[in-house]
Amino acid sequence: MELFQAVILGIVQGITEFLPISSTGHLVLAHEWLATDGVNSLAFDAVLHFATTAAVVAYFWSDLMVLWQVLLRKLSRLPVNQKDITLLYALGLGTIPAVIIGLSTQSLIEEYLRDPIFIATALFLTSFLFLYAEWRYYLRPAHVEINLKRGILVGLFQALALLPGVSRSGSTLAGGMLLGLSRYESARFSFLLAIPITLGVGIKMNLDLLKRGGEVDWVMIGVGATVAFFTALVVIHFFLKFIRRYTLWPFVWYGIILAGVIGYVTLFT
Repeated sequence: MELFQAVILGIVQGITEFLPISSTGHLVLAHEWLATDGVNSLAFDAVLHFATTAAVVAYFWSDLMVLWQVLLRKLSRLPVNQKDITLLYALGLGTIPAVIIGLSTQSLIEEYLRDPIFIATALFLTSFLFLYAEWRYYLRPAHVEINLKRGILVGLFQALALLPGVSRSGSTLAGGMLLGLSRYESARFSFLLAIPITLGVGIKMNLDLLKRGGEVDWVMIGVGATVAFFTALVVIHFFLKFIRRYTLWPFVWYGIILAGVIGYVTLFT
């Protein structure tokens, strides 16, 4: 793996993991464009998931410390803030659907669904999910807060991102909006919900890497991971500011245009 490839893949992962544009789909396309394959490709994807998980942990460190203290106080049977403990439980319950569905469908997805046409189709359909969420949000703006039921339902939307081309952050954000959360609260919950699932994906990929064996270029992978970490920090900060003021319409058009480009290149070139 060359330096150019490492930097490009790091930037792609750092940008797409937390924007509603599908990190898995973009990484599949980037690997094809850069002609990367084999053990280095698997190792790179595994470490990049750790890098972006580290970025969201770093950005939300104070929030996570509050949740950790709430958990300890709850275990010690001390009084806790109800809003904080509800958020903690909602995050735990929201993680379950993707774990269960992911473990039961991973081999099927890996074998049959990681091709450009499927990714293009998923991008196109996800764009219409965003469009529908914005339409519903316009008719009835944010009017509720996160609770356990909404946490589970957002978790089901997160499970959609197991399909290559479906954005994890986008599906959870749209799901939160459809359930009555504000754009900002949906995005914040989406980022916090990303921590266990992206960490789990990284661990699973590393276990697969150990089984596969082979020589890994850890220097280039370290470069890519560093790029992904700092890129993700910038993107998280940017997106939370963006979503306070603007809609998902730019990402609707991005998904439709990208889906068209992928379909055209795949079918006619």
